[in-house]
Amino acid sequence: MVPTWVSYMGVLHETTKAVPLTCHGHSRPITHLNFSPVLDDDQFYLISACKDNNPMLRDGATGDWIGTFIGHKGAVWQARLSSDASLAATASADFSAKVWDSHTGECLHTLTHAHIVRAVAFPPQPSPQVVATGGFEKKLRIFDLSRSTSTKSPTSSPTSPNGTGSPTLTPGIEVGPGVHGGPIKSVIWGPDRNMLITAADDKVIRWWDIRARRLAEKFEVEGIVGTCELDSLSSIPSLSVAAGKSAYFFSGSQPGQLLKKVTTPNDISAVALHAEQRKFITGGAGDTWVRVYDLDDESELEVQRGHHGPIWTISFSPDGKMYATGSEDGTVKLWKFCSDPYGLWR
Repeated sequence: MVPTWVSYMGVLHETTKAVPLTCHGHSRPITHLNFSPVLDDDQFYLISACKDNNPMLRDGATGDWIGTFIGHKGAVWQARLSSDASLAATASADFSAKVWDSHTGECLHTLTHAHIVRAVAFPPQPSPQVVATGGFEKKLRIFDLSRSTSTKSPTSSPTSPNGTGSPTLTPGIEVGPGVHGGPIKSVIWGPDRNMLITAADDKVIRWWDIRARRLAEKFEVEGIVGTCELDSLSSIPSLSVAAGKSAYFFSGSQPGQLLKKVTTPNDISAVALHAEQRKFITGGAGDTWVRVYDLDDESELEVQRGHHGPIWTISFSPDGKMYATGSEDGTVKLWKFCSDPYGLWR
């Protein structure tokens, strides 16, 4: 039976193997990748988080380096772009999250925490004025970016250490205090701006009603969560979670509704879904391979080799014609996912 949660659109193309594009520049393991949506000029962007402290912005289609956000003094665990790519947010082991101007690289806000910050998220709107964070404090917080406790120094530089001169925000509003039983590994702002999703090391995915500041639903997975990301390629978004040897696919609009669970022979550290092609991609901590699966019959379709370390993060481009992987080997690779010529694959 074909699930009703995604609609098939267009012609399903078989993927053809092509040499991946390798994006160098980082010096330590890649921890997170995030693509922007396609913007008005048909451009889109890719931001990478890395343990070398320096998140990078790239051209999404080619992987060409655009700039590096300088200021963190610890590993950066997660990085995201706003829906209009005007802002970037990063979560770091230096006990802070930062919000950046993605055009200039300037640090606009520093969000101080009492422990390592693992996750950060913007609501799905242009020029967002709030940001959510989570991490080793086991607290989900929402910060109002319009409320700064200090004024930026006119002499501040976007490359100054630790974001010197950027305003520090007042403590954020905590949602659901005392509920998380482990560090928060991922925060997702759902299509509904009043719903936040968290994935924590207590093996529980939680859906939060922001207006009521209460837990709306929860689901316990079998294994430590690797990645937890929203699939935006379909007209009906879904949530993809990697945990243990399984990939979980939840409704993006109905909190806690499990649409499908696929268990594989291998540990899965990262997963990304292409709903229209009805395929999903996985990476694991136990090897260096990228695996492509059929969503319906759960068969393994392809194995892609190229990385020299475990794969921790996977993300599809907003047009669905390629995907990016980030590895322990310190590289980002772009893989073609269509049969027609695309980007630099000619």
